[in-house]
Amino acid sequence: MADEFETLNVWTSRKPGYVTTDDGTERKIPKGWALLEPGDAALSRRIKKDGPTWTVKEKKGRKLFSRGIWAPADRIEALRAELEVERKDPSYQKKLDTGRRRREKDQAEYATDFEDAVFDFLNFHPVHEAMARPLAQAIAAHAVPVGSGTVARTRQIPIEQRAEAATIAWMRHRTTAYDNMIVPREKGKRREVRRMLAARSRDLLDHYRKAAPRSEICPLGVALAAS
Repeated sequence: MADEFETLNVWTSRKPGYVTTDDGTERKIPKGWALLEPGDAALSRRIKKDGPTWTVKEKKGRKLFSRGIWAPADRIEALRAELEVERKDPSYQKKLDTGRRRREKDQAEYATDFEDAVFDFLNFHPVHEAMARPLAQAIAAHAVPVGSGTVARTRQIPIEQRAEAATIAWMRHRTTAYDNMIVPREKGKRREVRRMLAARSRDLLDHYRKAAPRSEICPLGVALAAS
C-alpha cells in the first residue's frame, strides 16, 4: 500500500499493469488508479499538485515521450469535473486569453533578442554584413519556436552562449555533410565528429569576419538560399 502514497517518475513496462522505476524495478500499478493521457496540461498540473502520482515516460532512440500520469481514478474524475465547471465561466476564458497574449508578447521579444544575439555573434565584416542579418533571422527562426527542442529554449546559459551554440548547430546541419554521415557506434565518436565540424564552421565564420572576398560557392550562401 505504500506505493500508492509516493509520487514517482517512472517508465513504461512491457509487463501489463506495471511500470518501471529508475532502478529497473517493476512496480504494480495500484488498484483503483487510472492513466490520465497527455493532452490536458491544466488537468495534469492539478493532478500532480493534488496528491501522489506516477508520471510515465518512454524513451525511443534519443527522444523522450510523455505517456501520461497514473493517479487515483476518482481523483482524476473529480478534478476533471471541477475544471470543466471553471472552463464554462467566461472569466476563465478571459484569463486564458490574457495569459496567451502575454506569452506571445514574451515570445516575440525573445525572438528579437535572440536574433540580435546571433547577429552579434556572427560579427561579420561590413563587406559581408548584408548576409549577416538574413543569416541571423534564419538561425533564430529555426531555433526559437516553442517546442523546437534546441539550445535556444534553455535559460540555463547566457543568451550569448545560446546564440553561439544555435549558430554552430544550424551550420552543422546546413553547411556540412553531418546529416548523411555514418558515425561509428563508438563511445564519444559522435561528439568527436561534432567538435571537428564545429571547428570547420568557426573557420568559415572567421572568413566572413574579415574583408576577404566571398567565394563563388559559399556554403553559407547556399544554405541561406535553401532556408
